[in-house]
Amino acid sequence: MQQSELTQIQAVIDKIQALDWDVITEQIHQQGFALIKQILSTEQCDLLKQLYSQPDLYRKSVEMQRYRFGLGEYKYFTYPLPNLIERIRHEVYPHLVPIANAWFRVLKLERSFPSSHAEFLQQCHQHGQTLATPLILKYGQGGFNTLHQDLYGEVYFPLQLVIVLSQPNVDFTGGELVFTQQIPRAQSKVMVMQPEQGDILVFTTQFKPEKGSQGYYRVNIKHGVSPILQGERYSLGIIFHDAMS
Repeated sequence: MQQSELTQIQAVIDKIQALDWDVITEQIHQQGFALIKQILSTEQCDLLKQLYSQPDLYRKSVEMQRYRFGLGEYKYFTYPLPNLIERIRHEVYPHLVPIANAWFRVLKLERSFPSSHAEFLQQCHQHGQTLATPLILKYGQGGFNTLHQDLYGEVYFPLQLVIVLSQPNVDFTGGELVFTQQIPRAQSKVMVMQPEQGDILVFTTQFKPEKGSQGYYRVNIKHGVSPILQGERYSLGIIFHDAMS
């Protein structure tokens, strides 16, 4: 790794460590997501986009239309991950563990998460989940992603990250992130977000707890991407658990 790359990665880690994680934690508890502004530079986003054309970095490519997932393509990285992605994955995880453990505790789910990401990956591997899940997604005009949840086996972490690598209203229009909350015995709630290039959006993988009159209940959440009206949209997804396939 060159010194310039090390310096850039350290700058990202310094930004992550300097964040007010108490505020971010409260936003995630309340909303199921939190937007963290301007963590990656334009240069870093462009370098990540350039990785898309390097086939040796990936274990699997998926044409979304073939599986009725939408219209576009995404590629799962293989291990070892690119250095910047690896560091973000390991540095953000410990800040999210208290949220994950609190959610599972109030919903009476029988799993607790270790403080380090390396320990959590060991849990995944013990259940046969050994394949990398970080991925880059590419959409052209008309591309979209249907509502879904990113679960790859019995062991999963309830929060994940997305970083939009293209600039909205410059590189593309449309392509908003869409979330639906499926509230028991009520109509679904929809939320729409448009992060800027280099922002990190932390959001729930599957559900969040809500407090009702008789204790906590589970609100299921799915996410997707609305159609791209013009241009090309790249994004990086960072999922903390590994996959079986």
